Amino acid sequence: MQNNALRLCELSLVEALFDPLPDVVFFVKDRDGRYLRVNQTLVRRSAQRSKQALLGRTSKEIFPGAMGEAFWVQDRSVISSGAAMQRHLELHLYADGGAGWCLTHKLPLRDEPCGERAGAVLGVVGISRDLGRPDQSHPVYGQIAELAQQIRSHYDQPLHLGDWARAAGLTLDRVEHLFQRIFHLSPREMLLQARLDAARRLLVEAPDLSVAAIAMQCGYSDQSAFTRQFKATTSLTPSQYRRLQQGQQPSGAPWRAAA
Repeated sequence: MQNNALRLCELSLVEALFDPLPDVVFFVKDRDGRYLRVNQTLVRRSAQRSKQALLGRTSKEIFPGAMGEAFWVQDRSVISSGAAMQRHLELHLYADGGAGWCLTHKLPLRDEPCGERAGAVLGVVGISRDLGRPDQSHPVYGQIAELAQQIRSHYDQPLHLGDWARAAGLTLDRVEHLFQRIFHLSPREMLLQARLDAARRLLVEAPDLSVAAIAMQCGYSDQSAFTRQFKATTSLTPSQYRRLQQGQQPSGAPWRAAA
C-alpha cells in the first residue's frame, strides 16, 4: 500500500513537470488503456475542457476512428510484450485541418521498475513530442543542412548517405550523430518524413493521380509498401487521407491528434 501511494505521488510530480510544456503530450494509462494521468497539452489537443474529462477513458473513446485505434494497438503491444516503443515517428492530424510531426515514446509501467527482476506490467507511460526547429546555432549546421537538403531533394531515390557523408568529409557515425543533434531525426527518419510530406501533397493537389503512381513518385517500390508506411505514420490509408482532405469524412478517419 505504501509503495502504491509513493508511485501515485511520483506520477503526480511527473505530470506537474510536463503540464507547462506546450510541445509535449504526456500520459499514463492502466492495463486496459484508460488514462490515469495526462498533462494540459493533451487536454487541449483532445479538445476536452479538463483533465477529468479524459481520466478513465481510452484513446478509442477520446479519438474516434483510425487514430484512436492506432494508439490502442500501440498500448496493447507495449503491455503484452513488456517492450518499449521508442522514437515512433508519427504525423498527427488536427481538427482544424492542420498536421504536425512528432516522435512518440511509450514504456511499460511496472509495479517494480527497478531491481534485478522486472515486475508485472501495470500499464503504459509515454510522451509525444513535437519535432522542433533545427539547431541552426550548431557550428556545423551549414554542412549538415546541405546533406539534409540532399535527402529532401532526392526523396524518390534510395538513401545514399555513405556517399554524401564521404563527399562532405564526415564519417557515417558522425553524420548520424549530428542529424540527431541538429534536426532531432535520424537521416532515415528525415527521408520518411520527406517522402510522406510529398505524398500528402500529391494526394491533395493531384486528385487524378493514382495511389500506385504516387507511391512510385515518392520512392516506394510498390503500392502496398507505401500504404503500410503511410498508415503506420498517419493512422490512415492514402485513399482515406485523400478523401479526408477533400472534405469527405472517410470511415475510420481521425479527427484530432493526441497519443
